[in-house]
Amino acid sequence: MIRLILDGEALVLPEGTSVAAALAASGDDHARSDLAGRPRAPFCGMGICQECRVCIDGRRRLACVTLIREGMKVERTR
Repeated sequence: MIRLILDGEALVLPEGTSVAAALAASGDDHARSDLAGRPRAPFCGMGICQECRVCIDGRRRLACVTLIREGMKVERTR
């Protein structure tokens, strides 16, 4: 099991889980908000649509193509 921090909250998930799946497992699958403040969530699941952009350890990454790792810090972008 791998422990990551999602928006300041600890989350423990199985190895091999994508960050997009971690978002869904948290109970709130949105990854970011658009300019109007509407929530956006992973859509294509393969990195094409880029709707799953999040901040991972201080860098913008695509949640659907990034696997979780121990101690990773993920923040939804607003």
